[in-house]
Amino acid sequence: MRLLLHEKSLNSRGYRSIAGVDEAGRGPLAGPVVAGAVIIKDARFKARIDDSKKLTAKRREVAYREIFEKSIVGVGIIDESTIDKINIYQATKKAMQMAVSKLKIPPDYVIVDGNMKIATKCPIKCIVRGDSKSLSIAAASIVAKVTRDRIMVEYDKIYPQYGFAKHKGYGTKEHMAAIKNHGASPIHRNSFSPIRDLPAKLY
Repeated sequence: MRLLLHEKSLNSRGYRSIAGVDEAGRGPLAGPVVAGAVIIKDARFKARIDDSKKLTAKRREVAYREIFEKSIVGVGIIDESTIDKINIYQATKKAMQMAVSKLKIPPDYVIVDGNMKIATKCPIKCIVRGDSKSLSIAAASIVAKVTRDRIMVEYDKIYPQYGFAKHKGYGTKEHMAAIKNHGASPIHRNSFSPIRDLPAKLY
């Protein structure tokens, strides 16, 4: 299986607990950034495990449940106020490190999507487009995406005028129109343009 090439290579070098790490939510104007860390214990998945962006919401949900059944999973969530304080880059690193720290078994090797080198107690490798090259990272991308989407659906119940359940905080035309009409909500990222150019929050 092509998505296990990195894991098998590391296995051949003696590494057994390999954690794939990925994030969701760097780009939206609202809500948290979420990271997933996954150590796969059984790679025989029935669901399709791939880059979360290549899967439908329904397929992601099915895969998400199976990942939790067959893996050790850690999740890191950094809210919008912290993003505003430390910037999205640092917040993403913090979410990834948190996800790794929440794994019940500490990994002996970490592979991360992209080029963001996080602080770990074990060796680490960054893999550009890793969510389409590694099963562990792909699984982490699904965990992060589904977790964040569920959070945004809950926020939609609190702030229904923004349509968070549909666009998940990304800067769609619908979302931009809602911001123009209602101003910023408490979960909007004040450090992000165009939010920082708006008057004070209405809430």
